[in-house]
Amino acid sequence: MDVQFPPLIPGTLYLVATPIGNLEDITLRALRVLRECDVVAAEDTRHTGRLLKHFEISKPLLSYFQFNEARRSEEIIEHLGRGSKVALVTDAGSPGISDPGERVVKAAITAGFRVESVPGSCALVAALTASGLPAGEFHFVGFLPHKSGQRRNTLESLTTIPGTLVFYESPYRIEKLLAELVEVFPERDIVLARELTKKFEEFLRGKPAELLALVQKRSLKGEFVVLAGPAR
Repeated sequence: MDVQFPPLIPGTLYLVATPIGNLEDITLRALRVLRECDVVAAEDTRHTGRLLKHFEISKPLLSYFQFNEARRSEEIIEHLGRGSKVALVTDAGSPGISDPGERVVKAAITAGFRVESVPGSCALVAALTASGLPAGEFHFVGFLPHKSGQRRNTLESLTTIPGTLVFYESPYRIEKLLAELVEVFPERDIVLARELTKKFEEFLRGKPAELLALVQKRSLKGEFVVLAGPAR
C-alpha cells in the first residue's frame, strides 16, 4: 500500500523528539522531518551531527542552548520568516522538557508562526509508565535547584501535592537527593530509573533509606528519573 504523507509546511517550527538512549527510540516521522526540513536547530551541534550522520542525513545546523536561546530565537524566527522549515531538537528527548526550547516556541508563536510537535521518546513518560507507581495523577518537577536550602524548600513545598512526583537528577547528586528524601518523604515509595532505553537500563525500588544505603554501596552512573509515590 502506497501511503502519502503530507509535506512539511513552510514557515513551521517542528519540535522533534530524539532518542534518550537507544537509537531505535527515534520515530519514522522524526526521521522524515529531519530529512525534509531546511535547517536543524540543535542544543549541541556535535551531538546532533552524529545522530544525523548515523541516519545518513545532512542538514545545516544552528546551535542553540540555555545561554544563547534568547538570541538564537531571533535567528530561528528569521528562518521561519523566509519560509524555512525548521526542526528543533535537544540532545535527548522532547524539546522544552527540562531542555532548551521553551523560549523558541514562545517566540515563534508570538511572531505568528506555526509550531508542530513531532512526539517521541521522553524520559519522564518512560520512567513513569514502568515505575509501578500511580500514573493517573503526577507532578513533574524536573531538576531541583542545586543549592541545598532551595532544594529542601522545594521538596517541602511538594509534601501536599497529590499524585506521584517525578524528578530528573544527575548521578553526581543522586545520593544527596536520596538523603533529602529520607528526611522529607521517609515513608514514600521511591523508584530510581536510570540508563533508560540503554543496555544497562535499571529500575530500583524501595523506601528512601533503603535506596540511599544501596547507592552508598554501588557506583550508579547515568542520568536518573526519580519518582516518589503519593503519600498514604
